[in-house]
Amino acid sequence: MQTHWLENEWRRPTWRRFFLWVPALLYAALVAVRRGLYRLGVLKSRRLPVPVVVIGNIHVGGTGKTPLTLYLAQALQARGWQVGIVSRGYGRQTDDVRQVTPDDLPAVSGDEPLLMAKRLPGIPVWVGRDRVAAGQALLAARPDINVILCDDGLQHYRLARQVELCVMDGTRQQVRRMLPLGPLRESWRRLQQVDAIVCNGAMPSAGLPRTPAAFLMQLQPQGFYPVTGHGEGVDARHWQGKRLVAVAGMGNPARFEATLASLGVHVPVQAFPDHYAYRAEDLVFPAADAVLMTEKDAVKCSSLNNDKLWALRVEATVSPDLVAFVERRLKNGC
Repeated sequence: MQTHWLENEWRRPTWRRFFLWVPALLYAALVAVRRGLYRLGVLKSRRLPVPVVVIGNIHVGGTGKTPLTLYLAQALQARGWQVGIVSRGYGRQTDDVRQVTPDDLPAVSGDEPLLMAKRLPGIPVWVGRDRVAAGQALLAARPDINVILCDDGLQHYRLARQVELCVMDGTRQQVRRMLPLGPLRESWRRLQQVDAIVCNGAMPSAGLPRTPAAFLMQLQPQGFYPVTGHGEGVDARHWQGKRLVAVAGMGNPARFEATLASLGVHVPVQAFPDHYAYRAEDLVFPAADAVLMTEKDAVKCSSLNNDKLWALRVEATVSPDLVAFVERRLKNGC
């Protein structure tokens, strides 16, 4: 979904906002009716034979769901859980249910599932528009799996879940109106029904509901690596005195720019649409010594044969102990 002009409207309302009220009311009504039908059992949720942890959001755009999924998968695996991951695979050109392998093309698997498959050897990642079918296929292939993480599935009510985690960007202004009048996929009241809220970057000073548990997630840069895979990684000091370009095809490119600045790499980020499929000509910058990008972009650019491309690896840290919280929920069966 392209939201550039809408995002400007959310930040600085103009006369056009008048025409967004009716679509927003209709959208809110449809969302409420759909959720009500699932709560009444008219529309059926399907429960998998293992517990499911859903990691999603109520805002459009990037909030940090994939880094959190990577963090939880690794942490639960370290505690002895056999973890599997399912995802829709947004941006895929096919609708089949399939396992993602590190050698897949992004058009087949989706960029975020491909990133997870590359980063999590030994943890199966399956994609499908129907997350229930993806989970069933995963368990048929790996019956040893005893917990499934669903990346970006908060609104996929067909899949029953034991734990709901809602990721929010704590550094952005929280506009509490639903699409298209604001950035919300669901009502702000939905936050009262999740098990925990994970705030990326900062805890808002006010506004979060009191009932769910709240956790702070920080993305820690781990250095840069060549997207083509040829050569050694470098740290931020390597870019001192270099002519740099930065690009980001994500929901919140300003976050990537801020992360680079925190490392002393001050370069404006050229924004591309979220999940953008880069072409070779998009990344030709003759005057630049290097082009910096996110890992999500890197998985789509590794075949472009451009040795100027470098990706920043990040790792999530969450406090207090989110993994212990999730484990308690899983063991208590709630």
